[in-house]
Amino acid sequence: MVLPNAFAVPVMLSSVNAALPVIAVDISLTALEVSWIQTAFLMASSMFVLVFGRLADMWGRKRIFLIGAGTVIVSSVAASMASNGVELVFARFLQGFGAAMLYATQMALISSVFAKDSRGRAISWVISVIYVGLSVGPLVGGILTEFYGWRSVFYLQVPLAILVLYVGVFRIQTEWSADNPGEFDSIGALLYVLAIALLCLGVSTIDSLLGVALIIMSGISGYFFFQVEATRDSPLWDLSLFIKNRNFTFCCVASLTMYGATFMNVMLLSLHLQYLKGMSLMAAAMIMMIQPTVMAFCTPLVGRKFDHREAGRYARMGMLVTTAGLIFLAFQNMMSSLVQTATALIITGLGFSLFSTPNVTLLMSSVENKDLGLASSAISTTRIIGQLLSTAIVTLVFVMRFGRSDLSSDNIELLSSAIQTAFFFAACLCLSGFIFIWTWDKKD
Repeated sequence: MVLPNAFAVPVMLSSVNAALPVIAVDISLTALEVSWIQTAFLMASSMFVLVFGRLADMWGRKRIFLIGAGTVIVSSVAASMASNGVELVFARFLQGFGAAMLYATQMALISSVFAKDSRGRAISWVISVIYVGLSVGPLVGGILTEFYGWRSVFYLQVPLAILVLYVGVFRIQTEWSADNPGEFDSIGALLYVLAIALLCLGVSTIDSLLGVALIIMSGISGYFFFQVEATRDSPLWDLSLFIKNRNFTFCCVASLTMYGATFMNVMLLSLHLQYLKGMSLMAAAMIMMIQPTVMAFCTPLVGRKFDHREAGRYARMGMLVTTAGLIFLAFQNMMSSLVQTATALIITGLGFSLFSTPNVTLLMSSVENKDLGLASSAISTTRIIGQLLSTAIVTLVFVMRFGRSDLSSDNIELLSSAIQTAFFFAACLCLSGFIFIWTWDKKD
């Protein structure tokens, strides 16, 4: 049940990228509407993942998971039938809403079923399948769009989600939930949703005063959220976990910095390969598949080999290796060879393989059964906030280096400089996360 979903959701997210130019022409989308096709999905999933993690602990993790799969079916059909930008963006928001239920529960379900000694291996297979979905998504999206039109990209999600529903309803009878979940914190949920919504809107317009104002308002909403949570007997997000549980905090910080450093890679590499190296979309996609392919191959190996008691050491090693790969990418320019690019992608893929399974296993093993939904949603929340941070870094760097100029042969050198600067900041972010966690671990 979890594995088909682990493949379907990243495919749903990444396959749409290949179809965006065709979609824009076919239904006459503005540049703003094109950007919101992906932003709406990311915004909805980040707004509701923590809420559904709490509801899963209360109402049942399988139940929320299956509702999410059903929502994906409805939203995918709606997206395939969209006739204008507003309808498509709304359908993508609904897809993100359904994906939030899946994000919040898939690791909690795995942790509910498997004991600590075998949990790492099970989680490694889920993460490996996720990377397979990420690697084949753009290629599948390009092929479907080329031969069957862009609407077929959204049809692809339907049979996968139906398979998940069939297995969950007819093959798995057990339900998992917390023994004493308490009450739902509606005020905290409202403040959290507001804070994340303002943050997403702010990051999408960070190069303007409005964007800065929205981010400040998000910070204020976040402050009130934490104030409310500190007074609740059954909080939406138990802040005591950050104070008393060192491993939980370690994993959240590590996840945020790693995704903040690496989420930008696909976009930056796509620009580098297509504009600076003159490669076609399909050729560039083949090069960009190197990293997720390495991750898909190495992650199960790491899951079988690592001792869960040494998970922190593996995760730190992964952060350091990923930093080295990002430094390689930062030294790319118009004259660099594809061998350098491929080497950098192999290194970053190996680093993320060393990091991902140990970090998730350590986090899920650090909490009690009643908090597994919270822990699962914490993984997704920190990942999504890291992705937003990555988006903000790229936007700021491109505004500073590139200004409002259009992409053309006259300013390719500016684009090269912007890409190098963004990768440099990514390497610094990843290294700072490693140093922070390593120093903290030494003190303890």
